[in-house]
Amino acid sequence: MTDIHALAGAYVLDAVDDVERAAFVRHLDGCETCALEVAELREAAARLADPTWSVPPPALRDAVLAEIRRTPQERPGRAGRDGSVATRRWRRRWAAAAAAVALAGGAGAATWTVQEQRVRDARSETDAARHEAARIRAVLAAPDAVVRTGAAPAGGRVTVVASASRDEGVAVLDGLAPPAAGRAYQLWLIGGRTSTSAGVLPAGRGGATMLLDGVRGKGFFGVTEEPAGGSVAPSTAPLVTVALS
Repeated sequence: MTDIHALAGAYVLDAVDDVERAAFVRHLDGCETCALEVAELREAAARLADPTWSVPPPALRDAVLAEIRRTPQERPGRAGRDGSVATRRWRRRWAAAAAAVALAGGAGAATWTVQEQRVRDARSETDAARHEAARIRAVLAAPDAVVRTGAAPAGGRVTVVASASRDEGVAVLDGLAPPAAGRAYQLWLIGGRTSTSAGVLPAGRGGATMLLDGVRGKGFFGVTEEPAGGSVAPSTAPLVTVALS
């Protein structure tokens, strides 16, 4: 007689025959341990089918391995019809257990890969932020740094620090009125009749600190309101214009 407790994994994966299913269903009514195990395995199976799930239940692999350890194996030498049926039955159960282990292991490997990529991405972002912060400090400390400030008509100020020797600058937008829906503030370096984009703020944002490249030879810094994502060239007159020298 098969240990009824050993049928939990096969039951969840529908790897039992009709007699075993009926017996196990009756057994579930009075066995809290098996009921909990079935619930956990069903949740695991549902999450494995969910593309947004990333972390497998920690107990899944242990539960499957424990199930394998306590499942009695078919002894050799049994022949006849009963032996053939028993052999097929245990093959189904071992296949179900192996599939569960493979799913758990595969999900664990995929989760590890995703988490490692997230760590690498976070590390890259941190390194980039530190590098940009160092460049900003260098501009502010440059001996030829020039500081200019302009006020926006609707409120807020724009301050620009420019260093010709470094060919870099820092623009600080503070307290500007949020742009209209679907619009964003775009920064420009203006030399003669040419305006070069120096960055676009996220839509709806009225403040930021931006590092500027290529300030050497430019006469002015300007801010315009453009469609979210920015424009190739200014589509309106600048809200603020600041001389760079």
